[in-house]
Amino acid sequence: MADLKPGNIRNIVLAGHPHGGKTSLAEALLFKAGVTKRLGSVPDKTSILDFHEEEREKQTSHDSALCYLTHGDYHVNIIDAPGMAAFCGPAISALGACETAVIVISAANGIQVNTRKMFHRAKEYGIGMWVVINHIDAPNVDLAEVVGAVQETFGGQCVPLNLPHGSGKSVVDCFKNESGDADFSTVADAHTTLLETIVSADEVLMEKYLGGELSDDEALAAASKAVADGELVPILFTDALHDVGIAEFLDALVAFCPSPVDGKQRTLVSDEKETVLAADVNGPFVGQVFKISTDAKSHIKYLDVRVFSGKLTTDMQLKSEKEHKGVRPGQITKSLGTEHHDIESGVAGDIITLAKLDFAIGEVLYDKEGGTIAQPKLPVPMFALALESKSHGDEDKINATLKRYAEEDPCFSLDHSDSGEMVVHGVGELQIKTYLNRMAAHQKLEVTTKPPRIPYRETITGSAMNIEYTHKKQSGGSGQFGRVFINVLPAERGEGYEFIDKIFGGSIDQAYRPSVDKGVRAQMAAGVLAGYPVVDVKVELIDGKTHPVDSKDIAFQIAGRGAFREGFMKAKPVLLEPIVDIEVTVPSENVGDIQGDLASRRGRPQGQEVLPGNFTVIRAIVPLAEVADYNSRLSSITGGQGSYTMELSHYENVPGNVQQQIIDQHKREVEADAAAH
Repeated sequence: MADLKPGNIRNIVLAGHPHGGKTSLAEALLFKAGVTKRLGSVPDKTSILDFHEEEREKQTSHDSALCYLTHGDYHVNIIDAPGMAAFCGPAISALGACETAVIVISAANGIQVNTRKMFHRAKEYGIGMWVVINHIDAPNVDLAEVVGAVQETFGGQCVPLNLPHGSGKSVVDCFKNESGDADFSTVADAHTTLLETIVSADEVLMEKYLGGELSDDEALAAASKAVADGELVPILFTDALHDVGIAEFLDALVAFCPSPVDGKQRTLVSDEKETVLAADVNGPFVGQVFKISTDAKSHIKYLDVRVFSGKLTTDMQLKSEKEHKGVRPGQITKSLGTEHHDIESGVAGDIITLAKLDFAIGEVLYDKEGGTIAQPKLPVPMFALALESKSHGDEDKINATLKRYAEEDPCFSLDHSDSGEMVVHGVGELQIKTYLNRMAAHQKLEVTTKPPRIPYRETITGSAMNIEYTHKKQSGGSGQFGRVFINVLPAERGEGYEFIDKIFGGSIDQAYRPSVDKGVRAQMAAGVLAGYPVVDVKVELIDGKTHPVDSKDIAFQIAGRGAFREGFMKAKPVLLEPIVDIEVTVPSENVGDIQGDLASRRGRPQGQEVLPGNFTVIRAIVPLAEVADYNSRLSSITGGQGSYTMELSHYENVPGNVQQQIIDQHKREVEADAAAH
């Protein structure tokens, strides 16, 4: 493949709700461009873009897939993004590699939850957008009504670039044609609206248009900028399975899709400066990883990289913020589904694939000067499950497999709780269960799941002064002896822990005072009230006693633990619970039910906002413990139309009755554990 010119590259991501026909559209484009010799089919399981076993079985994408084609002098990179909200991470990351998001809507199903979400995510990130209404052959569809819904939901800048003709058997270009027949509306009206929308953001062009002096070439030249600026969102019609609108889609890419030269420009931010990255092949090399995948058979790790500046060749040294020495990129390839085709170099504006390198999604790669490039905003994965291996000894393998999944999906993570639990976090139960099922099928690693422990914290609201504790143990030989006196005081919320040595003189040898601190810290980590970590306390060591023979490090650690335990319980201890900010997006008819449900979960309303398309966003703060199962409840209330995001806000005191329930439960667990051993 000869070196590409950035101005002749087009990068698009096909996004939207499941079953809109994104994968079928990509397959139709590949077939029309001669890349594939047969039309790949999702129902027939012959698509080259749905290559995971579970994707083919369920006929829906779980990961983004890359492909490319040539149309005339233009090189088009296509990312087929998953539509399910559970796998939004790869879809959102793909926005960071493109200049245009093509929102694909099924004419039969209309605008659905993730259609709306991906449109607004692309708009917030600042790239151009198209809307494609697919499945126009579906029975009993009212295409005029679908267009009206698009314009009502997404704005008047959404205007048809073409219109269906002959009962959806073809489409007619509304830019080239000033009149003609269509299945609804008129070509003349669509032509006028399209021209007015293109020139609306440019006063010079508007004056020419109003004066009758605007040429078609001038309007066409301004079209991609109007799309890049969000002033124009072309609506195109397709029937991907029957080759309707596919050639017109490819032709429209040339003038109505921004290139890397005139689309969204990324900014490289370093400690010293901010640099707008022009799509210049002769500039310094800068790229960003936006996707990671692992081949199921060879286990080779692949990195998909958007090149923003310069030119990458195999003899260069790739650097990043964590890899300052530099590594050779190895062979540079282009991805076509699971195939990887060698190319000589990766040029500014292109999307390339590298293998066997240890970089992460979002990491910026460079040869001279690095920094960070802002990615599209990702939701915080708040749904969690605690895992336990079914087979003893598999823990390390499970940990490694889940870490790999977390590398590949930026909305999936793995950590270990304060209590040692292995906990996975995602945006929903379906996402997590899919990965666990994949791990069981491919690696034969099975786990049991349960809700994770809520990360409560313990603290104090009062003080306990002059607390004495003596540890004394005699066992025939040298014994253990340590006596300490401490004060336990509250710290400001968020201040953490402070140990203050207030001993004047030598009542405790200097060598043993850090041992007291170590013992206190150990007890804080284990908890006192209900087994949760202690936060925001001050401990003053004020006195004590040392034995010339029996005193040692362990004795003063134990004494420190004991003194802190006693002082903590005398200092008005309380439990703190995590409070989250929650935003719930629901059909407006469900607002009352959602508000009532949140109130029953100790939620406190923080306002709401009506969205286009008869949806409402409800904002509230609510204890995390009360929304651990919210995914299923919201789905039940809204019939699957609702969605939510949560982020940790702060910690608050647990109400007295709830605190006692948590303490009682902890006691029962301790007693059961003791009985088992």
